[in-house]
Amino acid sequence: MKLKNMYRPLIVVTMAGLLFVACKKSSSTDNSNTSTTDVQTQSDDQSRVSSENDAVTNDVNTTMNDQSSVTGSGVAMRGDVQTAGVYEVKSLICDATIMVDTTNATHTITITYNGGANCAMTRTRTGVVTISIPAGVKWSDKGAVVTVSIQNLKITRILDGKSITINGTHTYTNVSGGSLVNLPTLGSITHTVTSDNMTISFDNGTQRSWSVARQRVYSYNAGIVVTESGLHTDGSTTGITEWGTNRFGNSFETVFTTPVVVTQSCNWRLTSGVIEVIRPAVTITLTLGLDSTGTPTSCPGTGFYYFELVWVGAGGKTVTYIAPY
Repeated sequence: MKLKNMYRPLIVVTMAGLLFVACKKSSSTDNSNTSTTDVQTQSDDQSRVSSENDAVTNDVNTTMNDQSSVTGSGVAMRGDVQTAGVYEVKSLICDATIMVDTTNATHTITITYNGGANCAMTRTRTGVVTISIPAGVKWSDKGAVVTVSIQNLKITRILDGKSITINGTHTYTNVSGGSLVNLPTLGSITHTVTSDNMTISFDNGTQRSWSVARQRVYSYNAGIVVTESGLHTDGSTTGITEWGTNRFGNSFETVFTTPVVVTQSCNWRLTSGVIEVIRPAVTITLTLGLDSTGTPTSCPGTGFYYFELVWVGAGGKTVTYIAPY
């Protein structure tokens, strides 16, 4: 089962709105000590890192669900045995190769990105993601925990050659148990992804630490429905999915004040959710799944959804913007 990147549309939505807002503000009047260019760069960084983390999550889930000897998904192992217990398998990921090693007490699946263009021809990836799971544990088990190590995963955008590099260790937990291939009969499956040691290296030479705490609930309604929420709490702020510092050293928190929903039956589009990005002197709130009047709507088919973006700067200065995505 190949999962789509639920954040891919979010890059377009977020950047369209934030670039508009950035052009409306003046660093000399909002007292935020943040230039228009900096706001644009920060928005781009956060969208890209969220998207690429989500892409790794999807690649990990896709790979584990395709390897029954390691994960208990019920899908037959594909590929030829190279040596006893070590397999190179046919990859469902268009820019990666996959090796499975079941010879040790900890079984591993290694995804090696080969630097080729992804299927959408938008970026290239190099680096390694290693999934580690104790022998005897199946990813489909209730409460199963796997460790995902991201090693020098460099993502380069083809459009402008800009890159980010991700390192760190993530913990994936199958809270409910069950395999996604059996989702139509199971009703729902809940996964969590957490990390407190992720580092992001930017192409200007800066390196920052980010943390992740998110929950995904997979359900089935004429196709897969993915509902994502944040698990971290900071004081009175709940629903935080990512937090840390950006390349300029400014702290940020990304909050899903309403869970973000993606539906397969609506062509894997973002159908609802409210995302809030909190930075010093600036708060940005993005509401998804609207019509042109700003009212929540059902899937528009081949038409547009709309988002409403509300930007609040220092002194309470507010800009509201509605646009299609």
